[in-house]
Amino acid sequence: MKTFSGRTNATTNALDWVEESEEYDYHQEIARSCYADMLHDKDRNVKYYQGIRAAVRRVKARGEKVVVLDIGTGTGLLSMMAVTAGADYCYALEVFKPMAEAASTIVKKNGFKDKIKIINKHSTEVTVGPGGDMQTKANVLITELFDTELIGEGALPSYEHAHIHLVQKGCEAVPHRATVYAQLVQSEKLWSWAQLQPIEVSATHKLVPPPDVEGCAGAPSVCDVQLSQVSPGSFTPLGPLCTMFIVDFSQPVSSESKSYSRSFQIMTSGRAQVVLSWWDIEMDPEGTIICTLAPSWTYSDPKDYPWRDHWMQSVYFLPAERRVSEGEELSLTVTHDDYSLWYNLSNRRESKWLRPSCSCQAHLVWTRPRFGELNDRDRNESYMCALRSVLKPGAVCLSVSDGSLLPMFIHMLGAQKFLEANSLNGAVKMLGIRPEELSPDDLGGDQVSLLIGEPFFSSSLLPWHSIFFWYCRTSLARVLQPNVTILPRSATLQMVGVEFQVGSKSLDFRESREAEPHPLWEYPCRALTQARSVMTFDFQQCVPAKPISSQGSVPLTR
Repeated sequence: MKTFSGRTNATTNALDWVEESEEYDYHQEIARSCYADMLHDKDRNVKYYQGIRAAVRRVKARGEKVVVLDIGTGTGLLSMMAVTAGADYCYALEVFKPMAEAASTIVKKNGFKDKIKIINKHSTEVTVGPGGDMQTKANVLITELFDTELIGEGALPSYEHAHIHLVQKGCEAVPHRATVYAQLVQSEKLWSWAQLQPIEVSATHKLVPPPDVEGCAGAPSVCDVQLSQVSPGSFTPLGPLCTMFIVDFSQPVSSESKSYSRSFQIMTSGRAQVVLSWWDIEMDPEGTIICTLAPSWTYSDPKDYPWRDHWMQSVYFLPAERRVSEGEELSLTVTHDDYSLWYNLSNRRESKWLRPSCSCQAHLVWTRPRFGELNDRDRNESYMCALRSVLKPGAVCLSVSDGSLLPMFIHMLGAQKFLEANSLNGAVKMLGIRPEELSPDDLGGDQVSLLIGEPFFSSSLLPWHSIFFWYCRTSLARVLQPNVTILPRSATLQMVGVEFQVGSKSLDFRESREAEPHPLWEYPCRALTQARSVMTFDFQQCVPAKPISSQGSVPLTR
């Protein structure tokens, strides 16, 4: 049975109805997940197999049968590794039904169905004993419940429950332990993603964030990025790389909130703003089989860095920046609950820090890339230069963008009258209506002489979705003066053919009808063509009645 699903068209903001199969959501959930990236992560897979093989040997050396528990089996890969390494039996748990069904098929096709039992349950629902899901407790525990932050997928509660109910005391665990590292740095680039900075509008005017925004601790969630693509020149280490805490997965684990502090001396005077963090997992008790998330610039040869996207590195923003001096003794504290980490900096060790939270609302509305845009000096100067060239006394200005600072720029640059079609608190008049609903009465009988937009819309997932500005301009045609000035005047769509220097199969989207949005700067690649303009949108004119298209070819340069 097929169903209709509603999708918001980010380009037009219209609701489109699309016919889908009844299993569409499941297929998309799997296709757009990180399974492909994990399956093609050779470093991860080799290290897991080496660790599993060593754990099986240790149990057999004790004269015991090897019974494996694999929590979060996914495709069943680690369970099949265990049986291949000599395990006698394996219980593989997978809570997501479509994935459990896929694992059952994969296990059967690979000839392991007699030694691997797929259990479609959460680990906390599994029963042990005669007639239960597991006949006996396992003596080898295998898991891959880790995200970029290590514990964000509920690893701690799962391990805690497993050690009490599902595995034998003194069991072997793969991985055996995890270590979390952190380093305090100063970085204007990264800090611009967290806090709104003052903006020079003119020689006499500066746009300053409101006190509640300036003093806000910001969003508490981790910012996961490919630190390998962040140049070491864009940050200054203020302290050494610290080992913050270690989790031994072979022993009972607690999910209770806990803090760990590390004291160190400041190496360079500066402003403490950001904590960079990553982890590694040791697959064996001796620590000879290590899978690390350390960024490429920590390697003696960056070419040895195993690129992966399902695990990245973490950026944490301190609640407030702090000036520090060389030689100053400070303590960096990390606190975790069931699913997340947060950091604080102080002069002394603290037993526990409260989780930071946003009190100004801005961090709930603006994403971190949006903060970066608003703090981009070159971008802001381009807008202000354009506005200075067109602003005239008596101008009636209308802004169409979400959460834009352009109205503030215009007000400070001297426009006498300003009206905005979106919500923005400031020295402007706010009209809480959609562009197509705007009438001359809303403008006091005036017509708009200057229509502006960044454009930026919170509904936009991809850069070209901001072409919604063109649809807004078309809807507003009846309230625009005949000689209205429109900024931006046009937009150009550009393309370039590239070859990714990463596992291209992890970017495969054949199961999907459209490409997922990826922040391209995090994906190292080389250009195979010159950049080419493929389509231009003229905002001076209304949106054409018929779709526009462009065809052509571009020569390969490599």
